[in-house]
Amino acid sequence: MIRIGLRAHDYGPLPPEQLADTLTAFKPASIQLALSKAFPIAPGPGGLSPGYAKKIRQVFEHRHISIAVLGCYINPVHPDPEERNLMLRRFEEHLRFARDFDCSIVGTETGSLNPDCSWHPDTQKPETFDVFCSSLERLLNTAEKCGALVGIEPVADQHTIDSIERMSLILERFPSPSLKVIYDPVNLIPQKGLDQSQNAFFTQAFDVFGDHIAAIHAKDFRIDQGKKRGDLPSGTGDLNYTGLLSIVMHRKPGIDILLENCTPSQARQTIEFLTETAHHISL
Repeated sequence: MIRIGLRAHDYGPLPPEQLADTLTAFKPASIQLALSKAFPIAPGPGGLSPGYAKKIRQVFEHRHISIAVLGCYINPVHPDPEERNLMLRRFEEHLRFARDFDCSIVGTETGSLNPDCSWHPDTQKPETFDVFCSSLERLLNTAEKCGALVGIEPVADQHTIDSIERMSLILERFPSPSLKVIYDPVNLIPQKGLDQSQNAFFTQAFDVFGDHIAAIHAKDFRIDQGKKRGDLPSGTGDLNYTGLLSIVMHRKPGIDILLENCTPSQARQTIEFLTETAHHISL
């Protein structure tokens, strides 16, 4: 009914074979793989090759785990142009070798004017939006040549693309088949919470960019003292997963749902919660 995956680096860093064996115990359908976070030794910039990518793919394929997303989380509006260029080059390298990993999607968030992507008062200015568009245009040009997909993940309040409306502007500006969305509903909920029902919020997102969603991140949240705490495992907070999964199963059947903020000790319970919720919806 649903494909549940894990972030590989939540269970590492470990050598590839050992990490794959560790993940197998949870029987995930897929993983999000950030090479530099998942493995103690990973190729640096310029170090990827078809042979390396195929070896990693085979390690996970042997254990019936697919690579749903290559994580290459950069800051595409980094205030230092030289550093930003290095990040974009690293992302482009992932795009070029994505198919050797048997993975079409390379994912990133959309950054802020602070190097660490934390909140900055000028991130929402038009000039920052223009810098992001310039970076994205460069990545899409590479992706289109390589037959790969650029997955961008909006984050409320903090990042350049911080709302459903701004995501819509990006999709209108770049009608590229290589542009996709990694949808994290918790990340899109503002720090102060929602002014509408969760189901209306989910529906709005799917109406605006549902056709472009290529993967979903799953975690949970609560509003504590008027501020969002968005780092909880799925099923332990206030997110309406019955409503979310009902839309997902109808609009994007079979999409990879990748768990975040879920430690190894919580993984089985979280997977069971999502599986049981999906089962009840399908009855």
